[in-house]
Amino acid sequence: MAVKKTVKQLVMDAENDIRTLAVLEAAELLESDDHVFVDLRDVRELEHEGMVPEAFHAPRGMIEFWVCPDSPYHKEIFSSGKTFVFYCRSGWRSALATKAVQDMGLENVCHIQGGFSAWKEVGAPVIKREARKKKNTGEDS
Repeated sequence: MAVKKTVKQLVMDAENDIRTLAVLEAAELLESDDHVFVDLRDVRELEHEGMVPEAFHAPRGMIEFWVCPDSPYHKEIFSSGKTFVFYCRSGWRSALATKAVQDMGLENVCHIQGGFSAWKEVGAPVIKREARKKKNTGEDS
């Protein structure tokens, strides 16, 4: 299958239309009550690598649903009026998510250049995310 645009092209196009923060600029916002860091990675990535302290976890596959106030999945945090700082592992998913929610009308949103990998490289704070507990099925293993 031939694609009309590669994922790299989509990310580059998104970055032309969104605000991108350098990792050190983002780290300075960590203590700001007006900013919410949003981790878009899969829960397994969070459990394996940790996350930005006090970040809100919103899986990339649900972000549009959680942002939209008309969605049955809406999360009130996205109606708070705060500025959202999205991140993923490398900055690609967060660039696309930032563009998508910005197109939906969420104005106060940006993402971290280089993502969580860049965050860790500069020694910015990381907290451990505990593994999810497996549901008890009532069966012995």
